[in-house]
Amino acid sequence: MAEQSKVQKNQELRLQNRKLLEITGARNVDSFDTEEFLLETELGFLTIKGQNLHIKHLNLEQGLVIIEGLIHSLAYLDGNNTGKSKGLFGKLFK
Repeated sequence: MAEQSKVQKNQELRLQNRKLLEITGARNVDSFDTEEFLLETELGFLTIKGQNLHIKHLNLEQGLVIIEGLIHSLAYLDGNNTGKSKGLFGKLFK
């Protein structure tokens, strides 16, 4: 049973008026610009797309990231399919 509690991961996403996004369970900010962020989280890679995006607060020790800007979409990449994440990395670093 102790192993099950270690495997369970928590994450919260809180979006306010499409302008302020609070994310818990963040491990790393892999890449970002004003239109797209790629975060490694407890539950896999998360892409955030929008306009005029910027980091308002970052504390990876607490796993907290706060992003401001106009949020258009949030999407998780399948953590079991490394081909998809490599494709995204390839697109981001062209």
